[in-house]
Amino acid sequence: MSSKTSSRTGETGAAVRDGTGASVLPGLGLCAAITAVAMAAQALEERIAGHPYVEALVLAILIGIAVRTAWTPDARFRTGIAFSAKQLLEVAVVLLGASLSLGAILASGPALLAGIVGTVVIGIGASVAICRALGLPPRMAILVACGNAICGNSAIAAVAPVIGAQPKDIAAAIAFTAVLGVLMVLGLPLFVPLAGLSDNQYGVLAGLTVYAVPQVLAATVPVSLLATQVGTLVKLVRVLMLGPVVVAFSLIAPRLPQEAGLEATGPKPRPGLTKLVPWFILGFLALATARSLGLIPDAAVKPLTQLAGVLTVLSMAALGLGVDVRVLARVGGRVTLAVTASLAVLVAVSLGLIRGLGIG
Repeated sequence: MSSKTSSRTGETGAAVRDGTGASVLPGLGLCAAITAVAMAAQALEERIAGHPYVEALVLAILIGIAVRTAWTPDARFRTGIAFSAKQLLEVAVVLLGASLSLGAILASGPALLAGIVGTVVIGIGASVAICRALGLPPRMAILVACGNAICGNSAIAAVAPVIGAQPKDIAAAIAFTAVLGVLMVLGLPLFVPLAGLSDNQYGVLAGLTVYAVPQVLAATVPVSLLATQVGTLVKLVRVLMLGPVVVAFSLIAPRLPQEAGLEATGPKPRPGLTKLVPWFILGFLALATARSLGLIPDAAVKPLTQLAGVLTVLSMAALGLGVDVRVLARVGGRVTLAVTASLAVLVAVSLGLIRGLGIG
């Protein structure tokens, strides 16, 4: 998700709470227009070729990026774009819970759960080492490592206050995460033919490497429903690692060396439960539990899944509108190399886990 999306979340929520939700309409309308074009293009592909070569999810991202690069939406659009990229995205994730039984978690087995935890730990350690080797300051290294290993912008935003990161470091980490996250969504499906992955294996790979939960949808829906379900499940377990990681870094923070531009301050406040476990994860788990207990009838699953799909496409349009490809030139070569190398290590570790556990 883009830095503008993250920074305007409070503004969006306040607008809705204050009854001035009309302010979201211009941006929401822009995202809806891109969504309509993307879905129409997919329908045309299906009519001509029998199946879509490029899904509406991907088309929405690409169209959004093209629009954002050619034209920067002014202030009247930004609240609606932020609302679409965050709140609607989170609702889509919650609704997806209705299609997943929690029995799949138990069926995944303790080996996979332990592997996910190990992958996050190894990913953070390797990423910090790479960043420090490239000369990035300690706090910047931690931001990049947590963003790569856990959940992108959300992890960066959660860890930054407890380690006292500088605003410029936070902005650089988030800016590149926004771009690289989209590139991951677009490029990861290539691993299916290149690495000979099954749908189940690809779902595990996506869940272990893609930054945001909704981006897992964009990366897996074009492959199969099984890949989407497995990817979402693995990703949610990975996101739940954010709580322990934030607590761990809050304990480490006082031992970090003082950096130029940072004032010595007292202990940073630790984030509350809603920061460690986002509400939409709780909602997803609640619907998955209801589905597992038979409280959601079979007839309701398909409409809920379809609605989640439409909202996800709309959210991907907003995500694209938050990415200007020119930010690559502004984040610096060392940050670019550090994030890319860290992600490569994460992909390699994830593929090793898949092969090592014999996931079919």
